[in-house]
Amino acid sequence: MPRFLTMVRIDEASMEAAEFPEDFGDRMGRLLEEITKAGVMLDTAALRPSSEATRITRSGGRLSYTDGPFTETREVVGGYSICQCKDKAEALEWTRRFMEIHPVEWEFSCEVRQIAED
Repeated sequence: MPRFLTMVRIDEASMEAAEFPEDFGDRMGRLLEEITKAGVMLDTAALRPSSEATRITRSGGRLSYTDGPFTETREVVGGYSICQCKDKAEALEWTRRFMEIHPVEWEFSCEVRQIAED
């Protein structure tokens, strides 16, 4: 079965002030338990802020290092999941359910990509 990487893209500046609803942890916990019991979830995690990250760029055969935060980038990857699903439609369905748990006023996106299996 194919594996899919879902990258949760957020605007860190707007998410810093966002408050989690009181029942958010419970709702997220139930979904993660369901997706794990279904044998779909392989790994998931939130990422530390980009202010703690370093970006390595290769250009002209040289490497350069830039410490975060990355002010030129509006959206950053704030978390990820790796799921094994029967097809892309199933991966999109789980992602839809994940997104709908969040408060309606939160703005973020999820990018779902199949992992290349050689």
